[in-house]
Amino acid sequence: MSSAGKLPAEVERTLVRKSGAWTNPSYGCPPEKRPILEYIEKGVVNVDKPSGPTSHEVAAWVKAILGVNTAGHAGSLDPKVTGLLPTLLGKATKAVPALRLSGKEYICHLKLHRAMPPKMVRQICEEFTGPIYQMPPIKSAVKRVIRVRTIYYIEVLEIEGTSVLIRVGCEAGTYIRKLCHDIGLALGCGGHMQGLRRTKAGPFTERTLVTLHELKDAYVFWKEDGDDSELRRVIRPMESAVSHLPKIILRDSAVDAVCSGASLAVPGITSLDANLTKGELTGLFTLKGELVALAKSEMNTQEILKASAGIAASPIRVLMEAGTYPKGWTKKEESVQL
Repeated sequence: MSSAGKLPAEVERTLVRKSGAWTNPSYGCPPEKRPILEYIEKGVVNVDKPSGPTSHEVAAWVKAILGVNTAGHAGSLDPKVTGLLPTLLGKATKAVPALRLSGKEYICHLKLHRAMPPKMVRQICEEFTGPIYQMPPIKSAVKRVIRVRTIYYIEVLEIEGTSVLIRVGCEAGTYIRKLCHDIGLALGCGGHMQGLRRTKAGPFTERTLVTLHELKDAYVFWKEDGDDSELRRVIRPMESAVSHLPKIILRDSAVDAVCSGASLAVPGITSLDANLTKGELTGLFTLKGELVALAKSEMNTQEILKASAGIAASPIRVLMEAGTYPKGWTKKEESVQL
């Protein structure tokens, strides 16, 4: 359970140092300084989805505006639902699963079928925090089997007659419409979802929201005036989409091996998340802050700090192109000399 009013993505993370290292400025570059075409291809737009279109349609519009070959959103919203729809571009779409599975926050208008005492409404909503059972609705994209989803917090913001405004922080895949129905049943009066807006998705919040019009204007400014400053503001580096994951920072000499599909050995690590657990989805980064790959950790923090050899993480999805950093290993040594 996360702390009150916070999603797991908002838990503060710290790095611990394993060994000293330096990075050669001749290879790679900080994400925010990538050439503009590469910046777009490895970017993410935190789109403010309007009411009406599907999430797929919004992603298709982003793709058309920017002229990229692929674009993928991180978690569908129903057509009438508004709010955050982080959309990854080009090569960054490989990171979609990491963001899609992250926690979400919504502001919901719960409509009760008759007025109930405010104290009871608040008490029942509080009882829905923690693990809950949900059966997906008939109209859903997943198999209809009972599953467990975690409600991190429910905050009742306002009650006016039969209208209840709530803020809900929940695990990915939670059906807010079903949650409203179940709260109504628990109150004994019935209820349904009247309106919904997503306000957080993993590390993204409303502070970085961008409308489709703003995105189009920024693209036109760059194309017609050669000014890419606004485009760099509305598009964020793909690294921001995985900033909620625990990190492992690599030596320059280990980067190309991972890009080529090798597992990450302990000697290739310079620092890592202080609370990394075994089997956790982890981001592998360069010393310049570039995302190299998403990986599964094979050791926890203490094991890595104590070890001088062994496999620390196994890549799941590689996002950096091989050859970006110089080869620092040979075929015979690739499992140990990273």
